[in-house]
Amino acid sequence: MAAGLFAGLLVLPLGSMAFAADPTPGSDQGGSPGPSAPAELKISTELPKEIKVANSSGKTTLTAKIINKGTKDTGQITLTVLGLDGMRITGVEGCVTVPENKLPKGTNTGFACVIDNLGAGADKSYTVSATYDLTKAGKICLPVTEGTSEKLLWQQGPVPFGTTKPTPNAPDTPLLLGTDNVPAAPPGGSAGPTPSPSAPGTPAPTPPSQLPKTGVNDGVLPLLAAAGLLLFVGTTGIWWANTRHHRRRTH
Repeated sequence: MAAGLFAGLLVLPLGSMAFAADPTPGSDQGGSPGPSAPAELKISTELPKEIKVANSSGKTTLTAKIINKGTKDTGQITLTVLGLDGMRITGVEGCVTVPENKLPKGTNTGFACVIDNLGAGADKSYTVSATYDLTKAGKICLPVTEGTSEKLLWQQGPVPFGTTKPTPNAPDTPLLLGTDNVPAAPPGGSAGPTPSPSAPGTPAPTPPSQLPKTGVNDGVLPLLAAAGLLLFVGTTGIWWANTRHHRRRTH
């Protein structure tokens, strides 16, 4: 049954994907391997340690990287880029938009990227376009799943980008990975208190309808409680399969 649900995940050829390099140092902060990930298959992701959001438009770009640090090829895998709260993902080059009704609970936007294979020691980078509402906190999540199953291989986040020192009068606002955002003070008002650094919390179960939380500021929770995410992947697979079938019938 799982193979049928995920057949639609394998519809994008490798040549259709666009990759980009990012000079900003990357970090796998807030990431954890899946509970059933093979020991020799060490997949991880990286996000830039800092991004800049234009104060006038709220637009930003960043690079999401997936890395195979293991000793064997990955085979087909899927990287998904999800936005939460004040951060909305508006585009990922070479990837497919996830329909709103297929998104995990708590996320607002998402793009799914199918990779035919990632060799041992190889990596791929994607240019991600996003908007960030600087009056709110914003987070991003990068789950990686095995291409034809519900197996979660890795998940980074939900991890926040933010600043405790807003710069509303500057052209842009730098946001740091792993930092809760503190909005600028409104006219005549005062900004909220600066949050104290938080450490990973004690493992606790996550409701099945929720995206598993692995970000630094959310506490590291067991990825086995990933039913919400896995349901998302399965229903998205059905959607992609139906989309592919419709395109075949109309061409």
